[in-house]
Amino acid sequence: MPEEGRALAVCPRCEDFARTVLLLGQLALYTSTYGADEAFVTAVGPSLAASLPEPPPGILPPGYDPDGGPKYPGKAS
Repeated sequence: MPEEGRALAVCPRCEDFARTVLLLGQLALYTSTYGADEAFVTAVGPSLAASLPEPPPGILPPGYDPDGGPKYPGKAS
């Protein structure tokens, strides 16, 4: 465990991924607040999701296939 007041050295790719995921989470919370600007969410959400970098090594399990999940109703196979 690091000493108090000292930050862990994190790779820039890991930091970018974590920051983008945090922003997506905050945007999701914002959408449920009273008076949320739907135009803002509609404009920013897809752009933010598209900017999500590849996850750093170790985030996903080895051999993970993002297309290998269950079939969803109405989705072409």
